Amino acid sequence: MLTILGFAMIATFLVLIMLKKMSPIAALVLIPALFCVFVGKGAKLGDYVIDGVTSLAPTAAMLMFAIVYFGVMIDVGLFDPIVRGILKFCKADPLRIVVGTALLAAIVSLDGDGSTTFMITVSAMYPLYKRLKMSLVVMTGVAAMANGVMNTLPWGGPTARAATALKVDASDIFVPMIPALAVGLVFVVALSYVLGRRERARLGVLTLDDVLVDEKAEQTETVLVGAGGSATGAGKAAAPAGGSGAAALGDAGEDAADAADDDGFQGLDPHRATLRPKLYWFNALLTVTLLTAMIMELLPIPVLFLLGAALALTVNFPHIPDQKARLAAHADNVLNVSGMVFAAAVFTGVLQGTGMVDHMAKWMVDVIPEGMGPHMALVTGVLSLPLTYFMSNDGFYFGVLPVLAEAGAAHGVTPLEMARASLVGQPLHMSSPLVPAVYVLVGMARVEFGDHTRFVVKWAVLTCLAILGAGIVFGIV
Repeated sequence: MLTILGFAMIATFLVLIMLKKMSPIAALVLIPALFCVFVGKGAKLGDYVIDGVTSLAPTAAMLMFAIVYFGVMIDVGLFDPIVRGILKFCKADPLRIVVGTALLAAIVSLDGDGSTTFMITVSAMYPLYKRLKMSLVVMTGVAAMANGVMNTLPWGGPTARAATALKVDASDIFVPMIPALAVGLVFVVALSYVLGRRERARLGVLTLDDVLVDEKAEQTETVLVGAGGSATGAGKAAAPAGGSGAAALGDAGEDAADAADDDGFQGLDPHRATLRPKLYWFNALLTVTLLTAMIMELLPIPVLFLLGAALALTVNFPHIPDQKARLAAHADNVLNVSGMVFAAAVFTGVLQGTGMVDHMAKWMVDVIPEGMGPHMALVTGVLSLPLTYFMSNDGFYFGVLPVLAEAGAAHGVTPLEMARASLVGQPLHMSSPLVPAVYVLVGMARVEFGDHTRFVVKWAVLTCLAILGAGIVFGIV
């Protein structure tokens, strides 16, 4: 019964948010509360919620101060050179912009943290998508998949969990997986190329605007797609009927690039009061130090971002009114994301506290046919898609993987093979409603979570299957 109710609760949640019948926050709170009563454990709802909030509180704290930290870095212009480089590559061409999104997300993902990856990627790319009227779910989907592939880095989380759960070395899991993961990353870039061509064909006409973005209206935007008076007129090239739309877009992109080369790519406002050019290298060093300390685990990540945010505010904005203004500027993002995380704590608390997640995992293991024993690595790879989507990484790697590994060991499948196979589902996992970072992504991109889910699931599944197929071909899984 708990198995059925667990799947029913997850299905109800997904259906309601994808149909936009409820907001994600309301669904994350009300649906598990209702199912908790159905299970007959309504009296323990408070305990389950407190347990869930306690487990996710460090994550919420990390996201709150990470948003403040990177918001300040955006305000002071730290990422403007990166953005200028991306813009020169993109040239206002939708195809290049989507590919650039995938590349930027993959590069920034090297820090091992999805939240910071999404904050930097969205901050850089959002203005381009808005100005050219491109689909924002394409941006969120591509960024999530690229980050999902890179999330398998040893310091990213899943690999370390798998190594700990099966008592093997993380490097022995990750290094042999590199060819398969490289195939997955190439697949994401190729997919972004296809999606970019679709956006290019859909838009037909690109108009490059030279009006600067109002800083007060768009605090998180860091770039403008064009500069200079000639870009507006030259960029208004209509795509003729038939197959010549791409050419028109290419011309528009070249015109944009020429205009940009003349006047330089601009940020929110090249003369905005929050810029701190004299402190650029301090901010760059502070950010590198922060990310290095995070990778080396010198301190808990929430503590690092708390210290980093406090130091960044103090040095860049020594006057208290200016500090208050910066905090107020990013308050919406902080409130939206932290609120979503605490709402998700209700969902995870009920799912785990009632025992539904354990029964779901046991049922999944029990339905595996006996004849599949010698192929348990392949089975684990396939199961990692739905299981890591419907439950947390902790639940999968510490609750389900050891059971699967034990079943595989009886048929001669090594723990290392099982551990590698368990990483396959990460591109899909990064869009799970139980992953706090995804709310940073959709929140900053101003995308409905249901819209993101409808778009990304099919493509993320294909990415996972590409990694699994490559693992089989290379003899890794």
